[in-house]
Amino acid sequence: MTVPADDAATTPATTDGGGTTQQASTDAFDFAAAGDINPEGNTSAASPSGRNAASIVAGLNDGTLDNFIALGDFQYDKSVCSALGAYDQLWGPAKSKTYWAAGPNHDVKPGTNDELDKYMNGECVSATKSATNSHLGRFVDALEWYSFDKGNWHFLVAPTATWRYDATRARAMTREMDADLKAARAAGKHLAVVYHDPYFTSDTSSHDRFAEAKPWIDVFWTNRVRILLSGSQHNYERTCPVNNADQCVADGMQQFQVSTGGIGLREFTGSPSYVQKRFSDTWGHLRMSLKADGSYTWEFRAVSGGMQTDSGSRSGG
Repeated sequence: MTVPADDAATTPATTDGGGTTQQASTDAFDFAAAGDINPEGNTSAASPSGRNAASIVAGLNDGTLDNFIALGDFQYDKSVCSALGAYDQLWGPAKSKTYWAAGPNHDVKPGTNDELDKYMNGECVSATKSATNSHLGRFVDALEWYSFDKGNWHFLVAPTATWRYDATRARAMTREMDADLKAARAAGKHLAVVYHDPYFTSDTSSHDRFAEAKPWIDVFWTNRVRILLSGSQHNYERTCPVNNADQCVADGMQQFQVSTGGIGLREFTGSPSYVQKRFSDTWGHLRMSLKADGSYTWEFRAVSGGMQTDSGSRSGG
C-alpha cells in the first residue's frame, strides 16, 4: 500500500545494523494502533473512543489502513459479553480487521472476566470474527501467544496477563516465542511485538514498568525485534531504539506505548532517559507504515483533548 503524503516522516532517521536477509516486496503494511479504549457503557460517537473508532474505520474503509492493532483494555471495567456490546456499537465496524492483545483484569481475569476471546471469535454480541481469528482460522485464548505475517514483517502477540495468572505457563512461552522469532528472522522477516503492559515506560500513579516481562524483553532483544507496541498507561510515549539494559542503541527495539484509545488519561510521575516523546493530555491513535526493507514511518493522530501529535521515521537495516 502506498503511504499517503500526510503520513510522511518529519524527524531524522535512525538506522540499525540488523543482518537479516531481505525479501523482495514493494508493499507496505499500514495500520492503526491504540489501547485502553471504551469507558463503561459508553456508546457516544462524540466521545474520544467514538472519535478514534470513526477515524480508524474511515481509514479501513478508504484503504489508507490495512488493519487495526488493538493493544488491550477494550471495555472498562469488564470484558464479558454483556458489557462488550457498548464497545461493539462503536468499534464493531473495525472488528473484522482487528488484530488484538488482551490485558490483565479488564480484558481477562480467569473465572470472572473471561469472554473477550469469545467475542473476538464471533461467539457473542456479533458473529463477526476478528482478523486474528480469521487469519489463524481458530479460537485464540486471551492468555496464549500467537504470531502472524504481514508482507516482510512478522508480528508476535505476547499476553502479559499470563504472567499475572499463570507464571509457569508464561515462562514456558518464553522458549516458544524465542523459537518463533528465530524462525521468522531466519526467513528474512523484520520483527514486531504487541504486548499490553509495557516494559519501557514512564511511571504513573497507577503503574510502573512491567518488570515480570523482562525474560521476554531479553528474547526480543536477542532476536533484534524492531518495534514494540503496548498500552496500559493511559497516555502516549515513544522511546529511542533501546536494548534490554535501557540503553539507546542503533539496532534497538523502539517502544510505542499508545493507551489513548478513549479512557481517562493519566499523568507521568517519572522520566526515564530512553523516552523521546510523550504526552498525557491527548486522545488519539498511532498510524504506522512498515516497509519491506525494515524501515517505517509513524504518526500519532489526535482526536480529542490537547491535540498533540508525533511523527517520524526509521530507516531499514
